[in-house]
Amino acid sequence: MDKKKVAVPLVCHGHSRPVVDLFYSPVTPDGFFLISASKDSSPMLRNGETGDWIGTFEGHKGAVWSCCLDTNALRAASGSADFTAKIWDALTGDELHSFEHKHIVRACAFSEDTHLLLTGGVEKILRIFYLNRPDAPPREVDRSPGSVRTVAWLHSDQTILSSCTDMGGVRLWDVRSGKIVQTLDTKSPVTSAEVSQDGRYITTADGSMVKFWDANHFTLVKSYNMPCTVESASLEPKHGNKFIAGGEDMWIHVFDFHSGAEIGCNKGHHGPVHCVRFAPGGESYASGSEDGTIRIWQTGPSHDEIETFGANGPAGKVKVTADEVANKIEGFHIAKDGKTEENKEPNDGRRCS
Repeated sequence: MDKKKVAVPLVCHGHSRPVVDLFYSPVTPDGFFLISASKDSSPMLRNGETGDWIGTFEGHKGAVWSCCLDTNALRAASGSADFTAKIWDALTGDELHSFEHKHIVRACAFSEDTHLLLTGGVEKILRIFYLNRPDAPPREVDRSPGSVRTVAWLHSDQTILSSCTDMGGVRLWDVRSGKIVQTLDTKSPVTSAEVSQDGRYITTADGSMVKFWDANHFTLVKSYNMPCTVESASLEPKHGNKFIAGGEDMWIHVFDFHSGAEIGCNKGHHGPVHCVRFAPGGESYASGSEDGTIRIWQTGPSHDEIETFGANGPAGKVKVTADEVANKIEGFHIAKDGKTEENKEPNDGRRCS
């Protein structure tokens, strides 16, 4: 008897332009959350497990290229083509502060202790803003050799990581000296750089390559050639035994971490995949695409799978179809005046006052 399971994702609608960045919060007492950045200028917050829409942060006047949540999922940050990085209250949706830049902000990241915000972009300058003193001038780290594409913190906020849009390599900066202490060499520009949840690995995507680096010794651990040009990759956080990658072929590929063998391929997007990220517990992962949708995929058997059997086996029971799986938009919408508008449907009860 042949039995085949076809994964059917939760489809999250709402963005009107391509989704270019995704970020999962750690697990909090209220669960975990997913924030998305889109060229439509409006970052969105969702329940990380169900994909249910919680709210939209309104205030940017240009494409939003990067987004993140702090450790407690109480604040959000976003970097935009309107030359600003904004801090938001993730409970109410209010804009807390707007940090002005002189060009497009492509990347932003909260420090682990949540007191600092790191930004980078077309200016080729890495800036560290002090969130306890938001009106104070930021600290500028030594100039980046190219336009900044990604940033991240590691080593308990003692080291920062950056990659450039126009040259290969990942640069590791010592926060105290502000100098580059190590460069991880890649042939193509790194479009995705992720520090693993346990701080052990740095996962990078460049061209058609996904690489895993020792985050403490900066040595190359694994290097795999992908079936297409990939834009993003993410390592499973709980066991570290598999990773996902997405790119120009519109599919999300699942690979064995130890061998590099492809063990799954999820299809459904109608445009190139710009970002993939694992949920903090590894039970699911999300993908954002040029088609404007976010899709959340389960890593194991769930009620969102279609079971089919071979001709000699019993009839398969189809619980849902791909077209039927879509999230019900519920919760609140944050208007430009900062007021909260509640829909008639109840949300998860956490984020509305």
